[in-house]
Amino acid sequence: MTTEATLPTTAASPTARQVWTRARGIALALALLLVGAVAIAVVRSDARHGELDPRSADPYGSRAVAELLADRGVSTRVVATLDEARAAVGPDTTLLVAVPDLLTERQQTRLHAATTGSGGRTVLVAPGGGAVERLAPGVTADPALSFDSTLAPACDLPAARRAGNADTGGIRYSTHLEADACYPSRRLATLLRIPDPSAKASAKGTPGDTVVLGARDILFNDHLDEHGNASLALQLLGSRDHLVWYLPSLSDLPDPDDERSLFDLLPSGWLGGTLQLFIAAALAALWRARRLGPLVPEKLPVAIRASETVEGRARLYRRANARDRAATALRSATRTRLAPLVGVPVTQAHTPESLLPALSTHLHGAHGDGQALHTLLFGPPPGDDAALIALADQLDALEREVRRP
Repeated sequence: MTTEATLPTTAASPTARQVWTRARGIALALALLLVGAVAIAVVRSDARHGELDPRSADPYGSRAVAELLADRGVSTRVVATLDEARAAVGPDTTLLVAVPDLLTERQQTRLHAATTGSGGRTVLVAPGGGAVERLAPGVTADPALSFDSTLAPACDLPAARRAGNADTGGIRYSTHLEADACYPSRRLATLLRIPDPSAKASAKGTPGDTVVLGARDILFNDHLDEHGNASLALQLLGSRDHLVWYLPSLSDLPDPDDERSLFDLLPSGWLGGTLQLFIAAALAALWRARRLGPLVPEKLPVAIRASETVEGRARLYRRANARDRAATALRSATRTRLAPLVGVPVTQAHTPESLLPALSTHLHGAHGDGQALHTLLFGPPPGDDAALIALADQLDALEREVRRP
């Protein structure tokens, strides 16, 4: 206990160089991961730029369709708000809703009310289940997508029959209404044309209708020259003199009463998926926490002398001023060693009523005093370091006295 001043001290906290040496591998891996993510983002940043935008010449833009329509005398105007789209509908106008699923429920209902009876054509591009039921009541979207991308018309719609095979494979639809169901996949249509019986005919004598298109491919620049995509796109969008291309954007803010919460934005089934993850995590924790057998002792790579262990623990006790714990450890170890010598079971070594009478019969003189033994083996903790050292000496003397034949 008193040799600490003569021993060299070692630093407990690592230096900055040691921290860098240990962490540089992880830092390098994170840096490479970040650089890779930035590179992938840069490479893919232009892949979907201007998607379904008639002003974009990118592979997934739709400028080629707009140019071909312009050659046929059809004007194309891009709108970005619901109010502009509603104001533009009319018997001589085709309204194309590029991304119907981005609209809120109330916006979809208002848009359907504006197009009903207008006499124009409304083209809905790949609307999902909720959107198609509000924008085209009576039409239901099937959750299973089409297996094939290129499909045959298999209907009497003149535009489809003239176009032939086209890339309409995507969302499949069913309806109980009187409609032209074209490009079927597993008996469900990927293109529907629903006439509007309440609508007036346009100046060209074309009645109003709604076209539900299950895929966007026929509108992309990259796919327009494949199969009958161009023919089908031009016939669907060129039946009127004016084409209004509605691209919902951030400027098309919903009404305050129609704002969706965070839970509304989460995909369906997220609650069940989260619950499954929690159950899987709990099962994994139970599996990893279950003991498979008794603990197996592991050989230390370096042999450590017992004196070093005792010295290290003594330093810890002294640094924390834990004289009470040091005294308790000394007394407990002494009682454990003395009990077998005086015929007391080790399980009763820490009970004064069992240990002290047996010790008294083996001792003589001052050590045989029961009160002195009780104070020595079960007494209060020492008040300073000198008292702790004296206690250790007295315990050693007592053990030597008992071991003396």
